[in-house]
Amino acid sequence: RPRRARLRPLRVVAPQRALPVPQGWDSAPVPRGVSNSLWENPHAAATSWKPCAERRRDEISDLVPENETSGYIFIHAEGGLNQQRIAICNAVAIAKIMNATLILPVLKQDQIWKDQTKFEDIFDVDHFINYLKDDVRIVRDIPDWFTEKDELFTSIRRTVKNIPKYAPAQFYVDNVLPRIKEKKIMSIKPFVDRLGYDNVPMKINRLRCRVNYHALKFLPGIEEMADKLATRMRNRTGNVNPYMALHLRFEKGMVGLSFCDFAGTREEKAMMAEYRQKQWPRRFKNGSHLWSLALEKRKEGRCPLEPGEIGFILRAMGYTKETQIYVASGQVYGGNNRMAPLRNMFPNLVTKEDLASKEEIEHFKKHVTSLAALDFLVCLKSDVFVMTHGGNFAKLIIGFRRYMGRHRLKSIKPDKGLMSKFFGNPYMPWANFVEDVMITHQTRTGLPEATFPHYDLWENPLSHCMCRA
Repeated sequence: RPRRARLRPLRVVAPQRALPVPQGWDSAPVPRGVSNSLWENPHAAATSWKPCAERRRDEISDLVPENETSGYIFIHAEGGLNQQRIAICNAVAIAKIMNATLILPVLKQDQIWKDQTKFEDIFDVDHFINYLKDDVRIVRDIPDWFTEKDELFTSIRRTVKNIPKYAPAQFYVDNVLPRIKEKKIMSIKPFVDRLGYDNVPMKINRLRCRVNYHALKFLPGIEEMADKLATRMRNRTGNVNPYMALHLRFEKGMVGLSFCDFAGTREEKAMMAEYRQKQWPRRFKNGSHLWSLALEKRKEGRCPLEPGEIGFILRAMGYTKETQIYVASGQVYGGNNRMAPLRNMFPNLVTKEDLASKEEIEHFKKHVTSLAALDFLVCLKSDVFVMTHGGNFAKLIIGFRRYMGRHRLKSIKPDKGLMSKFFGNPYMPWANFVEDVMITHQTRTGLPEATFPHYDLWENPLSHCMCRA
């Protein structure tokens, strides 16, 4: 029998052909002692915690009178929808820390999509202001008495910059509050990840959860359309069926920024190298050092999963080809060829564009952020949520499901290092891979976990915002 050639660990799949399928990959038994529940976590483990960041009727407001506030703060919420969401939560928190009035945040225009969505185009402003009225004073616009409004966007005199990432609450008291008291209105930018977690009082972290899980609601039209999409997902087989939501992060920008090595032709790899050199010249240099770096990142599980790789993990978990999967993603790098292995294993892959009519989707195309909100909500309502790489979207979804009691339903964080082990050893039997996947992922299904230093509360709100049931 001829000896098989050893596969190089990172040359996993050429996009022109399907992934090689090991014998027995669709019939391996579940290891003994491992739960075979595909759609939910154990009841006892999932009901030990409850949310407790909501405003209670008997809660006494400690809001200072309007004439005693320190002044006004104005922030630009930058990035995509989920980064903006976190920025809004942090803005409310620092307003509370400094006893300041918060001007309704501006959603900064996205330079890629040229999206000009305003706060009121995506979120319910009345609910936002009313729900937080006993915590922080929020106004819709810059006060009329302030006539130099352009200064908040352009003037250095009215802008607080150089705030360190994950700054403690005391930093704002010592460095930002004096300027607000002096100028009465100050703009803070940039405002991405500018407030820490374990260096912030518990009540402030709980307030951030209150904003995220209770005060920030999408407009009714967005909520209603998301409900329709979720209902359609659950009725695709003619009977009521569970569905999985897959957040697939394999866009060209993500692939390039990861500096990982992926399957492809020589021409495709040369084009990716050219793209990386153009976008990140300092990191790319001459490219000679990147192969060893890519190997290391792959082994450590720091590379985005290819569509075919996540397909293998899901099949190893026991999900069959009949599984209904909602895909939330940008344009997948490699297009249909790259998606082919996943689609071969799971033919029931659909997106919001497949579920909705052209007329229904057209209404939301006016604001790109609205389309992202639909993905967010359909993933949130799913029976199983699966992420393929990090990022604010997956982090917020998992945190939401934990907080709102949906941790009874699984939120799966795949062990990306396993794929390196599997494809680095072409002689590894499929049954052994299945056993590794099942055992490893028993503790990666979205149950609330005790937090540790520097662990952000968006993904795991347990310590700050949940109580024992």
